[in-house]
Amino acid sequence: MAAGALVLPAAASANPPLLGIKGDVARFQTLTGQDSQVRHVIVAWGQGQIWGSQFPALFQQLGGIPMIGLSTGARGGGEAITPQQIAQGKGDAYLVALNAAVSGWGQEIYIRPFGEMNGYWNKYCAYTKSGAVKPGHQTSWFRKAFARVYLIVHGGAAADIDAKLTKLGMPPLAGGADLPANPMPMTRVVWNPQGYGAPDIPGNSAQAYYPGDAYVDVVGDDLYDQHGKAEWDAAEALYKAHPGKPFSFPEWGLWGIDDPVFVKTMGTFVRSHKRTEMLAYFESVPGSVFDLQTKPASRAAYRRYITTLG
Repeated sequence: MAAGALVLPAAASANPPLLGIKGDVARFQTLTGQDSQVRHVIVAWGQGQIWGSQFPALFQQLGGIPMIGLSTGARGGGEAITPQQIAQGKGDAYLVALNAAVSGWGQEIYIRPFGEMNGYWNKYCAYTKSGAVKPGHQTSWFRKAFARVYLIVHGGAAADIDAKLTKLGMPPLAGGADLPANPMPMTRVVWNPQGYGAPDIPGNSAQAYYPGDAYVDVVGDDLYDQHGKAEWDAAEALYKAHPGKPFSFPEWGLWGIDDPVFVKTMGTFVRSHKRTEMLAYFESVPGSVFDLQTKPASRAAYRRYITTLG
């Protein structure tokens, strides 16, 4: 499938799923034969605007269909901004810059804000590892922050954006100017929890972070095979919980083990769950615990069951 052929209705698709990778695209093609249409990268808050490569250069460098994972991490490794601050408009300048860059790109792109938000290791998670609530990070703030990102990335008339923000109990767009419109299907915002929360408590469930159908284009699940165990039941539950949304695996991989059964099961899942529009392996980096170079049985299974999906 050509990189510019992303034409997918909301609920189901007869098109082959898009295949992606984080890491070295050419190396992964050598390993698996995969033509990776989706090119995944995760950026810290401010990267692409105030430090590091500018967004347009980053998009060009990635090529294909970029998938931009947004984080709240700072350049030095701390936390640059909280979900509450994003909801209150304190990150609008960065999001407006992203909106402009997406408009200038003018091609298909995935924006993946705050992936695995129900994992305690992420700064924007509402909970610590022990289950304590983090002030300024509550799921109520996260839902608003995600909706704000969605509205600004997609853009449009400032009056329309402000009306929606006001309805959600948030301040208007900083600056007040109209933004370039980046509608679906060219621009697709991915809501991407883990199937189970960590910690696995009711308040940290995937659904606790869901901002509502109006602010999600694609539902995602990150699924890894750890010690021969993968949470397929959680993936199934997420798929069924959002029947009107396309589904995806923005991250999936083998955590330090060679398990061709997991790879085969992924191929079976995608073929039998027709709303699955994209899956991106994590990752193609020499020395990574996920690298297929060191997993010959899984690499062969990948060629047989995943590469053929595209």
